[in-house]
Amino acid sequence: MKKFVLCLSLLMICAGAFAQDATPAPKAKAKKAAAATPAAPPMKMDVTSILERNLKNLENDIVPAADAMPEDKYNFKPTNDLVKGSEFTGVKSYADQVKHIAVTNELVVACLNGQPQPVPDGESDLGPAKLTSKADIMQYLKDSFAHAHEAFAKINKANIDGQVRNPFGKGTRPRLGLLIIILGHSQDHYGQMVEYLRMNGIIPPASRPPAK
Repeated sequence: MKKFVLCLSLLMICAGAFAQDATPAPKAKAKKAAAATPAAPPMKMDVTSILERNLKNLENDIVPAADAMPEDKYNFKPTNDLVKGSEFTGVKSYADQVKHIAVTNELVVACLNGQPQPVPDGESDLGPAKLTSKADIMQYLKDSFAHAHEAFAKINKANIDGQVRNPFGKGTRPRLGLLIIILGHSQDHYGQMVEYLRMNGIIPPASRPPAK
């Protein structure tokens, strides 16, 4: 009986050792999985790539937001009786917000490219007066971003500090200052567009949960 128990114990020990050898260690599994997954390519950090990436992110917020407002609400603007104690005197309509972003893009791009002012002074705030339909305003916005991408693609370390015509007054400004105007100014008005959308019961596209 003792011999039988001893043999059985030896068999169990051997079986355990075999199973342990046959099961790869967790660290080995993790190393294999890491080796099988290709590493993400490093993000480009040159001036042109950084500017382009930020402009694209901005465009991906603003253009869908501009399209999210229905045609019959495009002239919406908040009024003082909307919220008790609010003050909205003289604010831009939704269409005005979109056109203002677009025309500012075009004014800045013209300076970056060494071109003359694209609109007369009277249209430098809201863009061409003839643009009244949602479709025309949307196209004007999309075109302004396309022109901005073309201008941003020409920026590099060698010319980013160079002086160009000031689109908002006399004298000149460095290219970098104008690039920041496009990126920062548009964010300001995008924030206002977000409020206008939500006042009309519309969730801005960039704030919606991902589709399942």
